[in-house]
Formats: sequence, structure tokens, C-alpha cells
Amino acid sequence: MKILNFGSLNIDYVYSVDHFVQPGETLASNCFDVFPGGKGFNQTIALARAGATVFHAGCIGGEGMFLKELLEKENVSTEFIKTVDVANGHAIIQVDSNGENSIILFGGANQQNSLEFIDEVLSDFGAGDVLLIQNEINNTAELIAKAKTKGLYIVFNPAPMTDAVLGYPLELVDLFVVNETEAAAITEKTSFEDMKKVMRTRFADAATIFTLGANGSVFQCGDVECVCDAIDVGSVVDTTAAGDTFIGYFLALRAKGQRVDECLKGASKASGIAVSRKGASSSIPYLNEL
Repeated sequence: MKILNFGSLNIDYVYSVDHFVQPGETLASNCFDVFPGGKGFNQTIALARAGATVFHAGCIGGEGMFLKELLEKENVSTEFIKTVDVANGHAIIQVDSNGENSIILFGGANQQNSLEFIDEVLSDFGAGDVLLIQNEINNTAELIAKAKTKGLYIVFNPAPMTDAVLGYPLELVDLFVVNETEAAAITEKTSFEDMKKVMRTRFADAATIFTLGANGSVFQCGDVECVCDAIDVGSVVDTTAAGDTFIGYFLALRAKGQRVDECLKGASKASGIAVSRKGASSSIPYLNEL
């Protein structure tokens, strides 16, 4: 089994502020940092640091070459990363005094994945392999459909959630990983119990992981449900990569043959460590830190 993460490769520009900037307000930041990021990049780093064998596919601009180099230092296979003549994807991130974040994304090179490039990448993967995708690249619907015809197990994290997601062939997804906001948008429900019911009935052949922040996580597949409490880490510094860390660790531990409850617990520990540190990918722990 090979894990292919076809996802974004961003440069994160992070501003530490007392509160999120308001309309018409000019706000001085307390600190400025530059980090590698993007949900695709972060989840690949989490997979690698959790001990998985992972391939990353996607596009970078010239100024994003360091992202590829960082992945290679983590023993990620980067043969499917293509350099294009477009500005690299980036994010402007505000982190407030409570550790919460507010993010503006610029797609850039992440929106340059052609159908031909997708076919080229998928030609190296087949039945039994895992495809992990988020919602920060283009041609996601086509990627899901093409991967399914090759028998890949499709894991979809619809973040950031947009209306376009509802038009994707979601019936082809094998595992959804969603927070409450994403689950509400997909199911059009506000009650968590209703969200679970809709996901269970509408996508009867798929499993779903609900990531609930301080309320932990829930895995459901048919009538089977597994609940995991969050890890209390005390002071929260930065929540930017918490979800990405959780996803990477869950999939990596599952690939090692661990039970679902063990995977949820390990993923919760890893994301708990991540929120106690600054940055996105730089906050993701290695397996021996758990």
C-alpha cells in the first residue's frame, strides 16, 4: 500500500495579533513569521513524521522550491511535484492572543494541476493504495473520479469548505474527515446527531471521522461508532495545523495496522502537541514525541 497526498504546497505568512483585524481597522502585529504550509503539505509532514511511506503530488512556483526540499528531508517522495511558472500558493494568517487563527488563501500554483498531470501521477498507483486530498487544489472532482476508476481508497478532507464541494462526486469517497462546520455544510444540519445520521445514510459505503476540537473526535462506519476524548494540553499557542496533524497521524497509524481507537488516540495526542507550538508544519511532532 502506498499513500499519495495530492495537495497544496503553501508559504504561510503569519502575523501575531491581539485580536483579528476588523473592517476599517489598521492593526499592528506583535510578531511576523514565515512558515511552510498548506493543508496538503502539512498532512504529508504529519504522515511522514508518524512513520508512513508517503508520496506528495502538486505544483509549486519558483519561490516554493524550499517546500520540496523540506519534504525530501522528511523522507517524502517528491517525484510528483511539478514546478510551474506561476506564483506559489500562499496564506496570510492572523493568530490572536487565544491561539485562534484567521486565514486568507491565494491558490497560485496550487490551481495549476492539469488533467494530464493527474493522469500521469495516478498511473503509478492502483488498487489498495490510498489517495488523500483536501480542497486547496483545482480539478478535485476529476481527481476523485479518476482515482476511483483505478481502485484507490479515497480519503477526503473538504477543507477549506466551499460550495463547490457539494458538486464533487462525494459518493466515491471512502473516508471523510470533517469538522463540525464542514459536516454542517455537507449535511445541511445543525445538530451533531443529525449530521452523523445524514453522513451514515447518504454515504452508506463510507466511514466518517468528525474532528470536534476540545470535544475530541468520533469515527463512524455504518452502525459502528468510536469516540475519543481530546488531550488536555493546557495553554493553546496556535491551532493552525491541528486538523492536518490529526489526519496524517490517523492514516499513518491505520496503515501500520492499529485499531481505529488506537489511531484516534494517537492522532489526538499528536494534534495536542501541535497546538502547543507556533507554526503549521513546524508544530507537527515526530512519533517518538507522543
